[in-house]
Amino acid sequence: MRAMRAEQFNGYTELKLVDLPKPVVTDGKALVRITAAGVTPLDHTILSGKFHGSKAPLVLGNEGAGVVEEGGGTDFPAGSRVMFFGAYGAFEDGTYSEWVAVRKKDLCLIPDGVDDVSAAGMPVAYLTAQVGLTRAGFRAGKTVLAPAIGGSIGNAVTQLARALGAKHAMSSTTSHAKAEQAKALGFNEVIDTSLEKLADGVRRITGGYGADIVIDGIGGEVLSEALGALALEGSLTTLGYSASRNTTIDVINLIVPQARILGLNMFAQPQAAVTDAWNVIVSLLKSGAIKPIVAKTFPLTEAADALRYLIEGRPFGRVVLTI
Repeated sequence: MRAMRAEQFNGYTELKLVDLPKPVVTDGKALVRITAAGVTPLDHTILSGKFHGSKAPLVLGNEGAGVVEEGGGTDFPAGSRVMFFGAYGAFEDGTYSEWVAVRKKDLCLIPDGVDDVSAAGMPVAYLTAQVGLTRAGFRAGKTVLAPAIGGSIGNAVTQLARALGAKHAMSSTTSHAKAEQAKALGFNEVIDTSLEKLADGVRRITGGYGADIVIDGIGGEVLSEALGALALEGSLTTLGYSASRNTTIDVINLIVPQARILGLNMFAQPQAAVTDAWNVIVSLLKSGAIKPIVAKTFPLTEAADALRYLIEGRPFGRVVLTI
């Protein structure tokens, strides 16, 4: 089978098209013919040699969509359209390939009306967003901030929080063009940080109240600024570092509102938490309350270009490989 494999972790040029044996199905796994694979910032982190635990050579891609060919049992019979996320592409070969042997516990049926390309770009972003909201104690009426409206986590958190009854579901962008694009897509609580500071925008939107919950996948200065937007007894969950792993914290932003910082590692989540998140996501997908946004697709053989476009082009929406 064809696969795009990182021969070493040393940048885009290390992604090579290779021919590998088709996976053999074992107990607890189903053979899935991959039709589309999500491209994520984690893929770039791994390819750059900045992720712990990954070993080359490695087929990247930890989320995807496809069709079950065998081994799915009664829950996922042959022909079922499925989407999934897991340790694939990080600690074992992933979805930048034509077939993957997927643990059945990682599979989720794709609802009717959702195409494979859209589904492939959902698992990482929406599962992370929903688990993050749940761990932070979200309930209807809370105010939520998720920086980077054009990014996968920022967009997914904003959509989920809004659909689940947040009083305010806020996001941000450093680009005036993206702010306008977000508004055109119906995201009306987006802070344009080229015009105002993040915390000032949150206070403006909430009438001075602040954010009960911040879900941050950016890190760096964005995390520092977001802490200044927290409401009384608010929390900030950090789960990514596309800007930087390092930041400076003004402890007053924690002490005065008696706030807290949480960390989230999706690879460490119990199965029950992931299952609960999938149940919420699928229900909202079926009702049309959330809708994944795909910026651009690339063929499998252009995986390096797809990853470069995601990281350097910073598109509004997901980047997906078609296979």
